[in-house]
Amino acid sequence: MIYDLKTNATYFVNDKNKPIRYGEINLINPPRRRLRNEPEKEGITALSVFCGFCGTDFELMKMGRECKLDAKFPFGEQRLINGHEGVVWVPNESRFAIVLIRGGDSCDPTRFTEDESYFEYGCDGADGIFCDQGYFNPDMLLHLPEKYEKLEKLPLSLAKRLVFSDPYACAIFQHERMCDIGIAQNFRVEMAKCKCDGQTAKKLAYESTFDRVVIFGLGTTGLFIGDQIRRNHKNAKILFAARSSEKTDKANFVKENLNAEYMSTADMNESEIAQSIIDNLGGTATVFVGTSGTELESAIAFEHGVLGCNGIYDSFSLGPKVTYDTMPFGFKNQVILASINFTQKHMEQAIEILCESNFDELVELIDKEEFISDPVYAYENRIYNKGAPLKTAVIWNKEYIYEEK
Repeated sequence: MIYDLKTNATYFVNDKNKPIRYGEINLINPPRRRLRNEPEKEGITALSVFCGFCGTDFELMKMGRECKLDAKFPFGEQRLINGHEGVVWVPNESRFAIVLIRGGDSCDPTRFTEDESYFEYGCDGADGIFCDQGYFNPDMLLHLPEKYEKLEKLPLSLAKRLVFSDPYACAIFQHERMCDIGIAQNFRVEMAKCKCDGQTAKKLAYESTFDRVVIFGLGTTGLFIGDQIRRNHKNAKILFAARSSEKTDKANFVKENLNAEYMSTADMNESEIAQSIIDNLGGTATVFVGTSGTELESAIAFEHGVLGCNGIYDSFSLGPKVTYDTMPFGFKNQVILASINFTQKHMEQAIEILCESNFDELVELIDKEEFISDPVYAYENRIYNKGAPLKTAVIWNKEYIYEEK
């Protein structure tokens, strides 16, 4: 491997005590392809400007502590530069860009199959954006909307919104898949109920699938899935259920901006949580979205009967096991959906939506010097402690940020 560029970065290693470090490292620039049948291309240089912290980063740090990161390192390396949410500056094009995270020898990144390979910047096999500069496939440096193309400094409020491009793209994909499955799942029910033709029934199923939605957990993904449902289904009843107090900023945000209800599950047992959800929804859920990262999700949905007949269980948590009793599951004709990807189309849609949003209100900053001085401490005590904001980000390069007053 030829090293022709060095950079300062935070990076993961296998180490029980210091699984994430900051310092100077060598960059690699192997040819990579965006999609199957496209040519492999070496990366071009981009400068990191604004970086957001994702729960995936935290999980990778835990894997490093357990010395289980070997499969995640770029080929031939023993470290992985972290970070996949944020904004970079492309010097040779004089523009800001969002990095399309996932590529590889794949026809469709949302339908990865056994004969395909992939990489993910900052997550799996390719270095991410928590660095002064890095190499990225030029086809995977996505443009901002035209009115922002000529910016030489990025307004901080816009940078905060764009840090959500990755999770919001995931939410667009989740809504798309729930629509596909919900229509196929329920249009025959609508045909029988309304005595209508198939096309009319599919239009009815598109809406009725989302009659009563519970989103279990309130992180960024849950918030954005709720936002996508609200944008596309004005009459949907949406309830967020999570441990946080009803007085938190994020709870107030979903109530005020998504026209959704919020229920704190703190100090409730499982039966009480289930009954309260059903009472709030006015019936069992037609869609149950699990984003809390706990096995309580499937227990509430299946054991306690919160998910109704013909309902969809959208499992978006990494880690917990989903369990169900096959007898009622089969007779209730329920569907379990699980997929955590998105395409370039989804990312481009996300960028457009985010630019016109007010999601910057949910982002708080950590000082770069505080973060890089002890990344492990920052992750555990500032970014992912119980009192942490919905999203934490860092200005990596102040030269390209305009801080509005």
